[in-house]
Amino acid sequence: MAKVKKGDQVVVIAGRDKGKTGRVLKVLTETNRVVVEGVQRVKKHTKVGQSTRGARTGGIETIEAPIHISNVMVVDPETKKGTRVGYRVETVERNGRTKTQRVRIAKRSGKEL
Repeated sequence: MAKVKKGDQVVVIAGRDKGKTGRVLKVLTETNRVVVEGVQRVKKHTKVGQSTRGARTGGIETIEAPIHISNVMVVDPETKKGTRVGYRVETVERNGRTKTQRVRIAKRSGKEL
């Protein structure tokens, strides 16, 4: 199970984009990769297809490529630095029933993510 979720603010800790921050756009759990906004941008050459003629023109597009999940860290909301993610188990009472749920926390500050 990945500790990084879609919408998280992350910082890149390794690779050519080391130090850049961005928001997670997509998590690919089967390959342990994430797509981060503004990170790992690559050029893709596209050609106008027969079915999409007129809808999209051909040319060179710049897209975000996936980066391995081990090369990113979640940004701590309090210190604005990279932090590890932990879990805290809480019991919540709803409609007379108690339920346990896991809450993600930042290890650096202890704040909820």
